[in-house]
Amino acid sequence: MTTQISAPSPTLSLSLALIALFATTLRAQQPPSTYTLGPDDQIIVRALDLEEIKDQLVRIDINGNINLPLVGRVHAAGLTVEQLERQLVKLLKAYLQDPTVTVAVNEFRSQPVSVLGAVNKPGVHQLQSRKTLFEVLSLAEGLRNDAGNTIKITRRKEWGALPLSTAKDDPTGQFSVADVNVKSAMEGRSPQENILIMPHDVISVPRAELVYVIGSVRRSGGFVLNEREAISVLQALSLAEGLERTAAPQNARILRPAPDPSKRTEIPVDVKKILAGKSNDVPLQANDILFVPNSAAKSLALRSLEAALQMGTGVVIYRR
Repeated sequence: MTTQISAPSPTLSLSLALIALFATTLRAQQPPSTYTLGPDDQIIVRALDLEEIKDQLVRIDINGNINLPLVGRVHAAGLTVEQLERQLVKLLKAYLQDPTVTVAVNEFRSQPVSVLGAVNKPGVHQLQSRKTLFEVLSLAEGLRNDAGNTIKITRRKEWGALPLSTAKDDPTGQFSVADVNVKSAMEGRSPQENILIMPHDVISVPRAELVYVIGSVRRSGGFVLNEREAISVLQALSLAEGLERTAAPQNARILRPAPDPSKRTEIPVDVKKILAGKSNDVPLQANDILFVPNSAAKSLALRSLEAALQMGTGVVIYRR
């Protein structure tokens, strides 16, 4: 006697294909398998061939329970996604011989993300839904004027590697680390770098490298160096909109950081000769201070200005 096995109906095949696609889509950027559900998590439940539980959006209540058609109240807090799926399969066997259930997390109850460095509101921010990198930076009230052009993101490996071309493992192998170029991403040249942020990500915004121009110039302040950019004395003076009429450019000084952080090395620079083409332009380094005195300035004024800069008072930072 030959047993004939009928092929699955087209409708069943299509349903299986759809639920497989549903599961694949929802599990993208899902929590690690060790993540336990808790109150205020929002989950999506789908049971194949049960219209009553089709893309059911449910929030776990304060007691850790969910309410679903057919099965009623189910305790979900403390379970992983896989454990909850198995629990629902058992309960639905009263209605289907072999239930197929998919559970995915739509919103996490707590997504702490640390935003550090040159932002207006650094600290730990709790996310209530999925957020991209720049949405999280908006929660931190944006970048400061002295922010650098590169953002560093650190992610726990349990959430997978960062989806960025610069991603690499840290020496411990427990974290994925990557850099994002702020300028290219914000200008829309690299929109793929505006990635989804996961719980416990650390976003670090380093302070930019600056050069300062102070004294008898039209626009004193600190000027942000663009990535891999060098700057000279004449370029710095251009950013400072030139000299005041009372300036003494022949007595200008470059104040350069010394090994002792409380001191600076003074380098005389004759800006008058540079402007006249009688002397070569002088390159500046990050954190250099170009001081152009007034013709009546005294050495005490120079020291006072340097001390004010070291205390961080009255310095305006400009981005270009």
